[in-house]
Amino acid sequence: MKTQRILVTGAAGFLGSHLCDALLAEGHQVVGVDNFSTGRAVNLVSLSKESRFTMVEQDICLPFDVGRVDYLFNFASPASPADYARLGPETLNVGSQGTKNVLDLARKYQAGFLHASTSECYGDPDVHPQVETYWGRVNPIGPRSVYDEAKRFSEALISAYHRYYSVDTHMVRIFNTYGPRLQPTDGRVISNLMIQALLDEDLTIYGDGSQTRSFCYVSDLIAGIVLLSRSNEHLPVNIGNPVEWTINDCAREVLAVTQSRSKIRFEPLPVDDPLQRCPDITKAKTLLGWEPKISLRKGLELSLEYFRASLPTRTR
Repeated sequence: MKTQRILVTGAAGFLGSHLCDALLAEGHQVVGVDNFSTGRAVNLVSLSKESRFTMVEQDICLPFDVGRVDYLFNFASPASPADYARLGPETLNVGSQGTKNVLDLARKYQAGFLHASTSECYGDPDVHPQVETYWGRVNPIGPRSVYDEAKRFSEALISAYHRYYSVDTHMVRIFNTYGPRLQPTDGRVISNLMIQALLDEDLTIYGDGSQTRSFCYVSDLIAGIVLLSRSNEHLPVNIGNPVEWTINDCAREVLAVTQSRSKIRFEPLPVDDPLQRCPDITKAKTLLGWEPKISLRKGLELSLEYFRASLPTRTR
């Protein structure tokens, strides 16, 4: 494979940092860009002495240019409910002006472009499992809309750059993903439950716990994204684990892996929280030959030491 110079925005984030690792392992040169609004420098500490990696602190909503690149992965955005609730206008801006700035670089250098979109484009779906042709059921003015509509606008903008300017674009709709480097306080299901279990605190479940999610281990997700970036598919592709879990069953898996004494506490369901979330990955299997390999139990076991190391010092 030809060595490329690749730009990764959101490089200090959970997924962006794992993507940088994967691209460097293939021998590429990687330029990471992040403004560290939600990304963490600790996620990149293993690359501090890597000569083929360059880190640039930059807000992609402002004009920037890192020089000629062969490919661009756009992963910059607050992604957890806690982060986009705190950074609502910023989330909308990075999904619009930020995405445009990165697309303009791809157009300038005639480079490939892949955008990290999301299963949130489907909202609280009335089609199950979710297929890429489903247009979604999203509240455009609700508390989650800053993230949902930012990603939906990004997809429209990317489609326009492909249609009008012939930019070689790709879009991945990412379903719930977990693993090492997932921010321990970001409010997502796995991080919440793992930290609470390791502290022997009550596990917080919102609603009655019958709502479903599908959890993909990070290495499986990154493998699918890399394959998609080298495909000829320009329409969105679901990448996620199609095994569906209720939140109650997920909590029981966490208790088993952590051997915790925690009990379960139920809290009211947040506004617009989806009741079902499960990808149809027929397209990924057919076009990319991809499907996840790591079960939820195995993935939680692989993540255990990371979450244990993330506990406050006094509790270890």
